[in-house]
Amino acid sequence: MDGPAVAARGLRKTYKGSRRAHGDVEAVRGIDFEVAPGEVFGFLGPNGAGKSTTISMLCTLTTPTGGTATVAGHDVVRERDEVRRNIGLVFQDPTLDGYLTAEQNLRFHAELYGVPKSVAGERIRRVMEMVALWDRRDAKVETFSGGMKRRLEIARGLLHSPRVLFLDEPTVGLDPQTRAAIWGYIDELRRAEDITIFMTTHYMDEAEFTDRIAIVDHGELVVAGTPEALKAGVGEDTVRLQTADDAAALAALRERFGLAAALREGQVTFAVASGERFVPRLFAELGVPIRSVSVSRPSLDDVFMSYTGSSIRDAEAEGSAHAWMRAMARR
Repeated sequence: MDGPAVAARGLRKTYKGSRRAHGDVEAVRGIDFEVAPGEVFGFLGPNGAGKSTTISMLCTLTTPTGGTATVAGHDVVRERDEVRRNIGLVFQDPTLDGYLTAEQNLRFHAELYGVPKSVAGERIRRVMEMVALWDRRDAKVETFSGGMKRRLEIARGLLHSPRVLFLDEPTVGLDPQTRAAIWGYIDELRRAEDITIFMTTHYMDEAEFTDRIAIVDHGELVVAGTPEALKAGVGEDTVRLQTADDAAALAALRERFGLAAALREGQVTFAVASGERFVPRLFAELGVPIRSVSVSRPSLDDVFMSYTGSSIRDAEAEGSAHAWMRAMARR
C-alpha cells in the first residue's frame, strides 16, 4: 500500500439541531491523523467523545460534514464502494444471526462480499481456526457466550481479506479475562493476516496493546503517540491519599507545597516528581492525618487527565449527556 492506510484531514461531523435539542451538536471537530500500513492504531476516550462517529465516517456509514478522509487509498465520500471492499468492521453492538450456526453466519457474509465459492470454504475454516471456534462451527450462535460471539465477529470481519480492520469497542461488556483472551487472538490475527487495525476503546489497559494511541475528547484529537511516549511525557508520579479531612488536605497541599490537587474517586490526588521520596515529607508537614497513601507511575489515565483536566471516568459521565444531545439532534 502506497501512503497511509487511513488518513484524515480536518474531518468533521455536525448534527443539526431539532425542536427537542436546540443548536447544532459537533460530534467530531476537525481532526487530523494518519495510520501506517500494518499498524495497530487506537482511539482512546470516553463514551460520547466522537470515536464511533469517526469510525462511521471512515467506513462510509456516515457522510462527513467537512474535511477529507481516505482508507486504503480511497476517498470515503467519492469512492465509497472501493472503501467498503477494502475494510472489515466489527461493530460495538452484536450483529450476528443467533438462529444460524457459526459457519452459516460466515457463509452468508462471504456471499455478500463476493468471496468465490472455490475459496470460501477454506477461508472460513482458516479464520475460525484463528479464533479457536472451528470445533463449534455447527453450533447455533445463540448458544455462544459473549466472548465467543465477539471472536466470531472478528473472524467474520477478516473473512474477505480486508486491508484495514475496524474494531469499535471490541471487548465492551466482557470480563477482564475474556478481554485479555480476545486481544491475544487479535495479536495473532494481525501477524497472520498482515493488516492494519483501527480500534476504539475507553479501557486504559486495552490501549496498551496498540502501536500508537490518539486521545479523543469532546470530538477533538488531543494528542497522539505511542503509549510509552505519552506516559513518559507526563513525567510525574501520581500520589493518592485518603485523609481525615480531604478539604483541609487539598488546602494544605496548595498552600504549603504549591501543588494543585483534586478529589478523584474519593481520594485526594495530585502529581509530583519522585513521589516515593515526597511521601515522608508529606507525613511530616501536611498537618492532616493520613489514613492511606499510594504512589503510581504515569498511566494512560494520567495522560488523559494531564491533557483534558479530568479522568476518563469523570469524562464518561459528561459524555453520556453529549450522547443524549446527539440522539435528540438526529430526531
